[in-house]
Amino acid sequence: MAIHIGRRYCITLLGGAAATWPLAARAQQSAMPIVGFVEGRSAEATVRQAAAFRKGLNETGYVEGQNVMVDYHWPIW
Repeated sequence: MAIHIGRRYCITLLGGAAATWPLAARAQQSAMPIVGFVEGRSAEATVRQAAAFRKGLNETGYVEGQNVMVDYHWPIW
């Protein structure tokens, strides 16, 4: 049992796939790096350290929320 696909149908199918491929590739975004900030003291006690950490990131070209995500962790007291 052979399946025959018409020439026009085949060309339409391939043309449609070729036309949508760049759209799918453009929709993918590069993953934003995630940096962890882990401190053993409470968030209130490490305000200056967190500010210095963000300043150091900015000095090296990273802006929180734009090209890097920062995940902050403090102990739960």
